[in-house]
Amino acid sequence: IYQPDKVDAALSNYFRPGNLTALRELALLWVADRVDAYLNAYRSEHRVSRIWGSRERIVVGLTGGPEGRTLIRRAARLAEKGAGGEVLAVYISRSDGLTAVSPKELAVQRTLVEDLGGTFHHVVGDDIPAALLDFARGVNATQIVLGVSRRRSWQYVLGPGVGATVAVESGPDLDVHLITHDEAGKGRGLPVARGARLGRSRVIWGWAVGVLGPAVLTWLLTSAVPDVGLANDMLLFLTLTVAAALLGGLFPALASAVVGSLLLNWYFTPPVHTLTIADPKNIVAIAIFVGVAVSVASVVDLAARRTHQAARLRAESEILSFLAGNVLRGETTLEALLERVRETFGMESVALLERIGETGPWTCAGSVGPQPAEVPEDADVDVPVGDHMALSLRGRVLPAADRRVLAAFAAQAAVVLDRQRLQREADRAKELAEGNRIRTALLAAVSHDLRTPLAGIKAAVTSLRSDDVEWSEQDRAELLQAIEEGADRLDHLVGNLLDMSRLQTGTVTPIIRETDLDEVVPMALGGVPEDSVDLDIPETLPMVWVDRGLLERAVANVVENAVKYSPPGERVLVSASALADRVELRVVDRGPGVPDEAKNRIFEPFQRYGDSPRGVGVGLGLAVARGFAEAMGGTLHAEDTPGGGLTMVLAVPTAPARRPEQPDLPATAAH
Repeated sequence: IYQPDKVDAALSNYFRPGNLTALRELALLWVADRVDAYLNAYRSEHRVSRIWGSRERIVVGLTGGPEGRTLIRRAARLAEKGAGGEVLAVYISRSDGLTAVSPKELAVQRTLVEDLGGTFHHVVGDDIPAALLDFARGVNATQIVLGVSRRRSWQYVLGPGVGATVAVESGPDLDVHLITHDEAGKGRGLPVARGARLGRSRVIWGWAVGVLGPAVLTWLLTSAVPDVGLANDMLLFLTLTVAAALLGGLFPALASAVVGSLLLNWYFTPPVHTLTIADPKNIVAIAIFVGVAVSVASVVDLAARRTHQAARLRAESEILSFLAGNVLRGETTLEALLERVRETFGMESVALLERIGETGPWTCAGSVGPQPAEVPEDADVDVPVGDHMALSLRGRVLPAADRRVLAAFAAQAAVVLDRQRLQREADRAKELAEGNRIRTALLAAVSHDLRTPLAGIKAAVTSLRSDDVEWSEQDRAELLQAIEEGADRLDHLVGNLLDMSRLQTGTVTPIIRETDLDEVVPMALGGVPEDSVDLDIPETLPMVWVDRGLLERAVANVVENAVKYSPPGERVLVSASALADRVELRVVDRGPGVPDEAKNRIFEPFQRYGDSPRGVGVGLGLAVARGFAEAMGGTLHAEDTPGGGLTMVLAVPTAPARRPEQPDLPATAAH
């Protein structure tokens, strides 16, 4: 709807054939999506299993081989021919989880199908054709794209293959496309070696028992113990076949059955020394012997394979459990995780590489071991993690079964790296926030707590210099005392600020030496009224191992804080006692006390409990005291006073029994 004066401009500028065609396509796509959503809901509600083709939905069956890229691109071209076409790539793995596929190739194909606007799905099923058809019917697909089988011509004796089976069982509702590719007829590669399942030494012993054992047994039966009977001879040869199966698996047992049947026929079945069997019963006996031998060998080989699979699955489950625990706890560092990868897979070095963009240079985010790979192409094993990260290992080439667990390690390594970076950013933000808080508090202190004594000094000096008033000697003394008290306040506040800045920058270097506590504590009480403190320092206390200057400043700050918050007339008790390898100095007051949740907060810089304006100070006294105590290897914490109040406990280490004498340096040298 346009205003009359804008109709001509709109018709000439916007409502052109190209724009109208684009709008029509968008409308058709929107309608197709809505119809498809309603159709799926209706089919689900009414349990309709048949395919109702409202739009082209193409399922691509992937095997994990390199031909998958060709199939995905062909399916995308088919989808482009119809409005609203959709591509769904599906990879079907067996339930045992041991199919030999390349996780790297699957990751590449996942990225390709997502770049082309499709979706990737992973389905578990032992019957691959049935699972593929069930998936296609479940998503209401109209077409299936499969690649021509990679099996060799002789392998078709074992069955028609997945493509032919899907084409036969698809029915009239599904179109099946078989796409040729460069990998057709080249085979799927060799299966896992049986020696890897049973061990090389067992396989060698199995072949020795299966091939040489019948020959040795024949020599013994013909020379040492002849005429034991054909039935007993067959049982002895069957025993060798079972032993070969137990040791070496299927093929040594089959070889033992063949060699044993030939030797039985030649040496023990009339007429001897010929391959002719006169008695039909003997033919049946030898046939049963071969059948039993093959059956036993097959069962033993199957048990060996299942044992190998169970062991691998157990190892994988333990590793994945380890990874899951680390994810929940968030304890493992990147280097520790990479070291676990190196130990688990027996590699020389492991590196996590990353880059910015598709063409940016690779950089190492973390590595362990000598000479880690600098680019993924230099590694023996390369596992991609997303588009811009890869886990690269050097040492040996891993089978596909190991790559599955390695992919989980790679994903966890990326998570750990992101977590470490986020933690560093959080720590940096916390430091900045703490710095801002301290700066804000410092400004408040300068603007109020430092300004107040300056104002008093300024007023007293101005009064003394005034010629309009004749001051008496007593007035002059009081004004001078006010100036002195204000200067002392400023000196105390500035001293605490400087001490706090030294603690924040880590420049406090205590000079530790053997000290007597009763020599330091009385000196720390000079800043409080004489009648406000009761001192109880036993002469039997052991010597302490502290910096005298820092200890004096810490005790002074704690005592001044206790006196400031004590009720009028109440005296602060300062007592000391020895406990194990430390001496505890307790400063007990009867003030209002501090709740448990605030006991640690009062030791933070610029904190005064309840923001109390009582007295002077910027809330640094206890923070400086704790910092000095920790710098000397001691502690400072708060406890409730029985009956009400707060007790500060300053614990410092006792002096060692024997320590080389050090020069008696002045405490100011530490500052």
